[in-house]
Amino acid sequence: MNTKTILLVEDNPSDVALTKRAFEKEKICNDLVVAEDGKEALDYLFGTGDHAGRDVSMQPTLILLDLKLPVIDGLEVLRRIRANELTRRLLVVILTSSKEEQDLATSYDLGVNSYIRKPVDFTQFSDAIKQLGLYWLVFNEAPPQT
Repeated sequence: MNTKTILLVEDNPSDVALTKRAFEKEKICNDLVVAEDGKEALDYLFGTGDHAGRDVSMQPTLILLDLKLPVIDGLEVLRRIRANELTRRLLVVILTSSKEEQDLATSYDLGVNSYIRKPVDFTQFSDAIKQLGLYWLVFNEAPPQT
């Protein structure tokens, strides 16, 4: 059976731990792959660098992408995802603490599927993760991969 994998692109260890806790609390049992910067995320998606040889036909069902990342920022990661035939239809949700209107506008201009500001409170964050999981992993009909 093909498990729906989630790629979490997040450089803050506390936010990674918080996301994992929220997934556990909300019983979201999908495989979670964590990339700590934009380069690692792109290497995972395209089977390069540390992920050379990975079967790139097995792409994540959902990418949770932070914007403020080291090496390659989230907007550039999104730009490269949308520019590549292999990944252009992947579901990408920006999950960020950024309150910059320009980040919001640019994310949608680049084709993000959804933009969520991280709630500070764990209960609210957990609820946001629950809703996100229900919608993107259960209810949403994902496009076919190219």
